[in-house]
Amino acid sequence: MNRRHSTLVATGMVPALLLLAACGGSDDDGGSGDGESTSFSAEATGAIDAWAFDNADDVGQARLDHAEETLTDLDIQLDPTGFDAQKFTTRIASGDVPDVVQMDRRYVGTYAAQGLIQPLDQCFEAHEVVPDEHWYPFVVDDVRWQDQVWATPQFYQPPAVLLNRDVTSAAGVEDEAIDTSNLDVLLPAVEAMYAANGNNPSTLGFDPQPTGQAPLWVLGMGGSLTDDDGTPTLDDPANVAAIEHVKAIIDAQGGYAPYKSFADSFDFFGEQNQFVADQVGAQINAQWYPNVLSPYVDQVELGAVPFRDADGENFSVAGGTAFVVPVGAENPDGACAWMVDVTSLDAWTAAGEARAATIAEEGGVNTGLFTGSPEADQAIREAHVQPSGNEAFDQVIETYYEVVEYGRSFGASPVGQEITNELTNAMTAALLEDKTPEEALADAQATVMRAYENVSTD
Repeated sequence: MNRRHSTLVATGMVPALLLLAACGGSDDDGGSGDGESTSFSAEATGAIDAWAFDNADDVGQARLDHAEETLTDLDIQLDPTGFDAQKFTTRIASGDVPDVVQMDRRYVGTYAAQGLIQPLDQCFEAHEVVPDEHWYPFVVDDVRWQDQVWATPQFYQPPAVLLNRDVTSAAGVEDEAIDTSNLDVLLPAVEAMYAANGNNPSTLGFDPQPTGQAPLWVLGMGGSLTDDDGTPTLDDPANVAAIEHVKAIIDAQGGYAPYKSFADSFDFFGEQNQFVADQVGAQINAQWYPNVLSPYVDQVELGAVPFRDADGENFSVAGGTAFVVPVGAENPDGACAWMVDVTSLDAWTAAGEARAATIAEEGGVNTGLFTGSPEADQAIREAHVQPSGNEAFDQVIETYYEVVEYGRSFGASPVGQEITNELTNAMTAALLEDKTPEEALADAQATVMRAYENVSTD
């Protein structure tokens, strides 16, 4: 990077995506700008600077402790602040390169395409880890770019549809009617549960979480975010049908503006959350959210059904974070060993024990941990997930374990995060009727393609 680029970086005048183009292609210090695998060994000595584990909870701390106890010849220096794309590229530009960085998996393809992170195939080989066996294959696909794996994934918490049986039962709605694949069945159920004061909703029959879960809806209804090479495909005609599908659900409940205002008022993490307050009959939620509701199981009867795709089959999407090794890392071998350790079965077993101890002390129901690794998920389930005494809540837990096998990758792309952002913008514009779905997706595609061309040509 030349001096002018460095000055603009320091003053914050270069957008992160353009900064990647300015920094990309470096092959210093064993970098991977040419796409060749970096050489790793199993050695774990010296010091590593890990930018990871933002605000670690009991699960995170148990894994950190495991690594410290296991890798006794490694001095682990931790920066536990949250990932920031601008900060990351600024650190790369300044030469202040961490050995490990934790980030959302949607960023991994971007940094891989720009040669800012190192492929980890030889890291896994050195530690006898087979990625597609150690993790769910669709989780690995989130971080696989040009036939190389660029990160160690962690977590995969699938979405499902949580039910408030107090609302569904009062409306005479059976579980089978909450079928995301079939509007002919779903919309009458939504309308039966929906209630309003004038134009303002007081109970949503079904909250599809249209912006937060936009990729789920698009992929589940047969659309696509990228092609096999990571090129954006937001203008795929099948994506139009997906947005129209969501819009029909929202329009059956008064339209997007009143829906959004009402949903924003939910006490999502509090004592008067939308289930306790009977503000929803059904809502899409990731696996972690039942943990929020577990203190209130005596106040509301819950249930769950899978999200179903356009063909009526169970469907989920992969998502979560991962660890990468930047180009220029001083101790890539130590970084590799640490990343493998904190995502190992033993580390997750320690995390499962820590979570079980916390629940025993504070009360609640153990819903398991969804780690991104099927072996770890099953081991933790067998050790710690027991009947709670609340049959309805146990059925919720069982549903999430049922759908975890049905995941699909978002797909790695040089503009993965931009695709997600622009899809959200397109969904919002279409639901507000500021644009037709076709117009909204065409505009989104044009925006991400400009970003894609910037990355792929520099």
